Amino acid sequence: MAAVVKAHKESSYPLVDEDGMLDSPESVHSDDDTILTTKKKPHRKYQNVTKKCGVCYLSRVPPHMDPTKLRQILSQYGDIQRIYLVPEDPTAQMHRKRAGGFRGKQFNEGWVEFTEKRAAKKIANMLNGEQIGGKKRSSFYYDIWNIRYLSKFTWDDLTNETAEKNHIREQKRALEASGAKRERDFYLSKVEQSRALSSIEERINKKRKTGETELSKKEPKVIRHFRQNQPITADTAQKKQKLSKDILAGLLGVGS
Repeated sequence: MAAVVKAHKESSYPLVDEDGMLDSPESVHSDDDTILTTKKKPHRKYQNVTKKCGVCYLSRVPPHMDPTKLRQILSQYGDIQRIYLVPEDPTAQMHRKRAGGFRGKQFNEGWVEFTEKRAAKKIANMLNGEQIGGKKRSSFYYDIWNIRYLSKFTWDDLTNETAEKNHIREQKRALEASGAKRERDFYLSKVEQSRALSSIEERINKKRKTGETELSKKEPKVIRHFRQNQPITADTAQKKQKLSKDILAGLLGVGS
């Protein structure tokens, strides 16, 4: 890989901090420490500066590399204004720490703003797919650069995109929190209903047991049996009629 080393003069523009936080356009200062732009009315000088700058995108940040180390390496090839690296998911960092791995913060992707578009494009074409190199004791000596130049892309575009993503993320969190609250309220209402039904059932069972106890304590009823006459059937009536006719015939002497 051809070595293109430029004598780098420290830029007066504020850069990204150690945590990879993004500098807003309002924080850019000139050599005399005067604010070049404001949120409401951007200064022309700041607009001219940003138009000349070029932004490169890193689709992958090597492990253990932070904004400071990235600046030290890329500053050999061109003047850098700002760097923004996206931190990894805190859950992934926690799992890695528990597994005994690297305990520091790592980054997934990032953006680097160079003072000149031509230099940014040249650096991206030269480094992309090449070995990072440096000292062999470096933890990312054998890593490969994944960098490309973003044509017609400014730092303001990145700021707006980041703000929009944060807004969408906050909306998503609010929706998730609202859904979780609805589920919790529904669950609590069902628990209250279950408790109320259990209380009603306990009262009913208690009353039922109390009633059964009272009935068992009462004296048994006295049942009296009365002698019943046999009912008169049709055969019995015929026998009585025949008997009465014979008696009458004997009395009247009809048969003699």
